[in-house]
Amino acid sequence: MTDTIVISQGPELEEARRSAVSWPAIVAGGTATAALTLVLLAFGAGMGFSVVSPWSGSGVSGTTFTIWTGLYLVVIAMLSSSIGGYLAGRLRAKWAGAHNHEVHFRDTAHGFLAWAFATVLGAAVLGAAATSIISGASSGLMQAAGTGAAQSGGPTAGYIDSLLRADPATTKDRGEISPASRSELARLLAPTLRKDGEVSAADRTYIAQVVAARTGLSQADAEKRVSEVTTQTKIAADNARKAAAKLALWLTISLLIGAFSASIAATEGGGLRDGTRTY
Repeated sequence: MTDTIVISQGPELEEARRSAVSWPAIVAGGTATAALTLVLLAFGAGMGFSVVSPWSGSGVSGTTFTIWTGLYLVVIAMLSSSIGGYLAGRLRAKWAGAHNHEVHFRDTAHGFLAWAFATVLGAAVLGAAATSIISGASSGLMQAAGTGAAQSGGPTAGYIDSLLRADPATTKDRGEISPASRSELARLLAPTLRKDGEVSAADRTYIAQVVAARTGLSQADAEKRVSEVTTQTKIAADNARKAAAKLALWLTISLLIGAFSASIAATEGGGLRDGTRTY
């Protein structure tokens, strides 16, 4: 008579057959993180960006605004990632038979994956909405090197007005300059908006001739005005580049803090899910 060997279907075997990743919990936590990030960005645009004033001595200065914007990005990352990571840990399936250290690792991984999903979702889906919210406060001359510089209403429009401004008390009205001429001047000034960009000597002379013809200034005075305006555009472009670099650094810091916060919060949520932690 042959004995029949019965293999016990214990928790360990069942655990081995299941995936350690609870994707529904990760998607839920990541979606919550992305949604909260968008809400907090909108709140910051209403509460913080609107206090910036272009006038000296009024409102928040450019430096202070950049710093506070960076700090607010960190706060957004901590709050939204913590809540999303907590949800990912609290909503995941219970791992029966897994060692406590393994459970802790899996919870940490779930929090990190929820943060990663939210980051990818934000870049792919919510990027346009987030850009629309913050573009009014963060737009600068960095966009002028492209097609906007060739348009009369682009970022260089104010500098072209400074070039062509004449004294109405001493200068005869010569009529409005054509849009084509303004567009040409914008293209000639575009190199000053790029890093280490310079207007060529021939273009500088031509611009000065246009200014002299338009304003009635002498050639020497027109060249002086051209030099002053090109210096102003270079300073403004450099300031915009520095602000963009600072914002990028703050964004990097906020992303790293968000990943850490989500991972830690997921372990807390997972502990409460398994009953190993209490409120």
